[in-house]
Amino acid sequence: MGMSVCEVVIPCRDEAAALPIVLRDVPPQWRVIVVDNGSTDGTADVARSLGADVITETRPGYGAAVHAGMLAAEAEFVAVMDGDASMRLADLEPMLDLVRSGAATMVVGRRRPTGRGVWPWHARLGTQMLATWIRRRSAFPIHDLAPMRVCRRADLLGLGVEDRRFGYPLELMLRAADAGWTVQEIEVDYDRRAAGTRSKVSGSVRGTARVVQDFAKVLR
Repeated sequence: MGMSVCEVVIPCRDEAAALPIVLRDVPPQWRVIVVDNGSTDGTADVARSLGADVITETRPGYGAAVHAGMLAAEAEFVAVMDGDASMRLADLEPMLDLVRSGAATMVVGRRRPTGRGVWPWHARLGTQMLATWIRRRSAFPIHDLAPMRVCRRADLLGLGVEDRRFGYPLELMLRAADAGWTVQEIEVDYDRRAAGTRSKVSGSVRGTARVVQDFAKVLR
């Protein structure tokens, strides 16, 4: 297998309905690694049929899935994004260009909803509160919790992020600040999830509360 320009890790649980949308615009020479994290809807089979490499992570949790994907990746540059079709793979390309140019150690996306009701109030409020806290703690100019991001694989693994649940992005940002990373944020379109899929986080107040609990553990 020739080395990819970038490998994108997509943690998935029951995203079979979304993956045809997510994977329809994979940039040339990019490798997609779908991490199946307990799906029961045939996510893995759909991903393979669309040309993605699939690995299985049996431990539940966003951080567990992302970490498994990073261990499976081989390219110098890696990206991460959700598999629910709310964001576009093509938007990772300008992020990669900035990292490759040396403009930043990591480039992250700032979600801009494409319409009313796309981003539930409870999820948006929680994100704003945590992003504000990170800005004050790290001086990173961010307003979101890196739902899409690109950096060097070696840099990321070198941080030693330990959280394996929803606290992973927060711990990542704090460790990156401590390590002296430079972070740049660019706007990305944020659309509705694909029909037939449901958010594990922002789909309910309970889901958002569970994420806040995970974040609180990181902040201790």
